[in-house]
Amino acid sequence: MIKRISLLTRKPGLSREEFNDHWLKVHAPFVDKLPGVIRYVQNHIADDAHRHDLPSGGQAVDGIVELWFEDVESMDAAFATKQAKEAWADGALFIGSVTTFVIEEHLLIDNG
Repeated sequence: MIKRISLLTRKPGLSREEFNDHWLKVHAPFVDKLPGVIRYVQNHIADDAHRHDLPSGGQAVDGIVELWFEDVESMDAAFATKQAKEAWADGALFIGSVTTFVIEEHLLIDNG
């Protein structure tokens, strides 16, 4: 499987609560319509935690989204659809910036 992770910041003027509410209640149904999505996770930032022994990266992040697909071809096909264009149009209403990574996951501990 392939995982795509995006770091999101909210548009200026939106509270974290407004951002999370739109993302969860309005945007999620758009993503649910994307073909080929195996798993979709919204990670809402509850608190900012910092290590005291390392400097902060300084980047603002309001949410982290995870999308899993069978492979890169499935991911590319999903993002070429009308449903993806609709999801992106809605995202532009509440997302101020996005940084995206395609991830090759290495599970090292699974005690669950």
